[in-house]
Amino acid sequence: MPALIFDVDGTLAETEELHRQAFNRAFADHSVGWQWDETLYRDLLKVTGGKERILAYAEGRGGMALPDAARLHAAKTRHYVEAVDGGRLSLRPGIAALIAEARRRGVALAIATTTSRDNVDSLLAHTLGVDHGFDVIACGDMVPAKKPAPDIYELAMQMLGMPPGECLAIEDSANGLRAAKAAGLRCVVTPALYTAADDFTGADIIVDGPLDPRRVMAMLGL
Repeated sequence: MPALIFDVDGTLAETEELHRQAFNRAFADHSVGWQWDETLYRDLLKVTGGKERILAYAEGRGGMALPDAARLHAAKTRHYVEAVDGGRLSLRPGIAALIAEARRRGVALAIATTTSRDNVDSLLAHTLGVDHGFDVIACGDMVPAKKPAPDIYELAMQMLGMPPGECLAIEDSANGLRAAKAAGLRCVVTPALYTAADDFTGADIIVDGPLDPRRVMAMLGL
């Protein structure tokens, strides 16, 4: 049977606003003096990976004294996980139905994300439960290069033991689309709050609104 490979942030759930707030709380904890508003954060999302985003912002401010990105990112992750554990996120419309239909048909489920494993585990636990159905979870720190590099998708397919022709990627961002395509995958794009203005040239389909499980299954030949 074929496989669906999901991105997480913006795809499974509208997580990015919660991430932004968690970054700002971490900055306050460590007296960094930064405040990322929505407009700035939308631009910063062009850089994949939280630690990488922190470093890119520091470098863009004229070589300011570089903060401890790993320590800041760990604090940010704690704030994010606490918020998710507190029930502040739900799956995007259509996602639960798609996952349920895939499981019913025996389709393998995988995650290919640049976010941390703690973030993924918290989101899955509080939206889908322990029996979430994902056979493979590939996270950003498991590969040398993050999206738009294809590494994370290549790892997910290696873990699944499946070639690109048997898999379909579900993404919300231009960087994610580029990563999926570079890995040889077909890709369904479902634009999110922070990615709606991205350039999705090359997407196999772009879906505004809830994903239709029947349409996605048809793309898998089911």
